[in-house]
Amino acid sequence: MRGEDQKQEAMFSYVSPERRVPADHPLRPVREMVDRILQEMSPRFARLYADGGRPSIAPERLLRALLLQIFYSVRSERLLMEQLDYNLLFRWFVGMEMDEAVWNHAVFSKNRERLLNHEIAEAFFQRVLRQAKPYLSDEHFTVDGTLLEAWASQKSFRPKDEGKSGSTPREVDFHGEQRSNETHQSTTDPDARLYKKSKGAEAKLSYLGHVLMENRNGLLVRTMVTQADGTAERDAALLLAWKTASKMPDSRRITLGGDKNYDTHDFVSTARGMRITPHVAQNNTHRSSAIDGRTTRHAGYAISQQKRKRVEQSFGWMKMIGLLRKVKLRGLRKVAGWFTLVGAANNLIRLRRLRAEAVA
Repeated sequence: MRGEDQKQEAMFSYVSPERRVPADHPLRPVREMVDRILQEMSPRFARLYADGGRPSIAPERLLRALLLQIFYSVRSERLLMEQLDYNLLFRWFVGMEMDEAVWNHAVFSKNRERLLNHEIAEAFFQRVLRQAKPYLSDEHFTVDGTLLEAWASQKSFRPKDEGKSGSTPREVDFHGEQRSNETHQSTTDPDARLYKKSKGAEAKLSYLGHVLMENRNGLLVRTMVTQADGTAERDAALLLAWKTASKMPDSRRITLGGDKNYDTHDFVSTARGMRITPHVAQNNTHRSSAIDGRTTRHAGYAISQQKRKRVEQSFGWMKMIGLLRKVKLRGLRKVAGWFTLVGAANNLIRLRRLRAEAVA
């Protein structure tokens, strides 16, 4: 029998968001891991807020909402609030009741800027790693960097002395003008630098994001954001690797994979001085490689060359899903905090899959 198309709305609902989310939904194990981490971070959150005054958005809810924004590539806070208003899955993950009012998007952004800094993001990232400890390698790693396009246009890249006495603002027309980071600066994001990733590529206002990945399961163990310049990738790689190698006993060494950009005599010699075995790809194009047979003859070198390519999967996820293709935040500290949080989200997704495979 054909059912009736009834238009009358029910006045009451006795179904909670918890019952509406399937038991096998992929966000359930992620929510369990996140809740455990946020409970550990509660004392840290308490130190950020005054005892009196108007209550703000609960930091636990704010971080869960930011993770949803990353997981589902919600491009703005306004759209995120819209989803929270009618999406039961989003309400369940954040911890909101069915009839609870959502926040104003401007209020949410203001609270996010107060909470989301590099220290909080790093604390969250490290607690994700604690849960992933059984799946981490402690001696084989890969390092790489990627270009993060800044939220600033080319027209904002103006002479540093513009606006001072003796100079007046002018219509932007930089054709034929020599522009460099020494003489020019973005008025929109002063921390961004004009940079091109490869020869012949377009120069863009950018940052550089760096990660250290363990080779067993491709989990990120360290993240870092720097201003874009020609040596930042190698400098950041040595710093990230040193932080890991310094925690190892004197009798143990770690291996560090990387692409051809790291094949320089300075990088290789410095890494070896830190008790790090450089497994970087050889660059033999019109030059001699700093990696010789004493490294390439070992089977571990070939394995590192195979494993190091997995870091590109993380970068692809972080840019396409985690909204890092062009960062919407401005300033080095904010970009670094968001980059670290997206790295933690990437680890949560990988960790969920690894735990499911272990049970199966």
